[in-house]
Amino acid sequence: MQESLLVLLRCPVTKSDLKLQVIARGHKQYNGVQQEVIEEGILFAAEDWFYPVIKGIPRLIVEAYADYEPFLRQHLPDYEQRRLGLENKYHSFIRYVIKKNSRTKQSFAQEWGLFNYEKDKVWDADTAGMFQRFLDETAETRASLPGNLIFDAGCGNGLLNQSIAQHGATVLGMDFCLSIEAAYRQNSESKALFIQGDVQYPPVAFEQFDIVHCSGVLIHTNNPELSFSCLDPHVKPGGKLSVWLYHPRQDFIHKLFNFIRRFTSKLPLRLQYYLYAVTLLPVSYIIKRIKGNKQNIREMMIDILDWFTPEFRHQFEQQEAATWYYKRIYAGVITTTVNLFGYNMIGIKQKASSR
Repeated sequence: MQESLLVLLRCPVTKSDLKLQVIARGHKQYNGVQQEVIEEGILFAAEDWFYPVIKGIPRLIVEAYADYEPFLRQHLPDYEQRRLGLENKYHSFIRYVIKKNSRTKQSFAQEWGLFNYEKDKVWDADTAGMFQRFLDETAETRASLPGNLIFDAGCGNGLLNQSIAQHGATVLGMDFCLSIEAAYRQNSESKALFIQGDVQYPPVAFEQFDIVHCSGVLIHTNNPELSFSCLDPHVKPGGKLSVWLYHPRQDFIHKLFNFIRRFTSKLPLRLQYYLYAVTLLPVSYIIKRIKGNKQNIREMMIDILDWFTPEFRHQFEQQEAATWYYKRIYAGVITTTVNLFGYNMIGIKQKASSR
């Protein structure tokens, strides 16, 4: 964690500023230069809440006090008292969040755990392809990016964030699961920052970002429009909110797969992995090779896991998604890209005087 990141961070529950207690510092190479970073620490909200910094990453999820109990217990003499205070005061809220999140965190950790940074493409795109897709989705250009502050809510493996930073923008990448560790570890761009966080409780300051980009994430939450509304406050007036969503498809295979996942997605995740590896993966490999698709085995398996293992997989018509923007006073709402599985939509947040 770079200490300069602190100005953007907020408690995901109270939205208060966070105070940092540094436990250990280290060094990380950015743009060919060794820079001092915070490897371990604890972030304290104005009251009650506290979050660890582990392996250089702020762990700003509601349930961090429980997920990272061994680390916090080691470094906080009053951890037990603090934990009991949270659980007594916020019992129902914490129980709701843990239930909502546990399956999704495990699902995407398993999916991105397969990714090989040296060999694999992301959704059939190499690094240049990912960056161009980002420009197309957000209706930006290489010339328009420098100087922008971007929030990538659901950054996955983090490769896109490095490309964005290389083109002059500062980008804060957030992901929910432990894939964020590989994203941070692989990163060598000083303007690419990473945190662990939840799109329904974004741990960042209000109205700070020129672009908030959320690609393929809202559709895997329990309530996509609620998740959309949680990202909206972080777009600055005149800034842009960009989301990628699945659209409904009527073909037989699509309907069949969605019917199957209604049952298989409830199975233990490791069992699902082996089930798909011996059933869907061989069929997918043959069909894709016949069609000339050159995905490797890992990339194909990531595609399969992304479809079948998430607890939630929502679809929306473009007209419905557009209403999310209009209800929150966005202008210039357009669909920027459309492909076989979904589409990207953007809108411009209106200034306060026009509300």
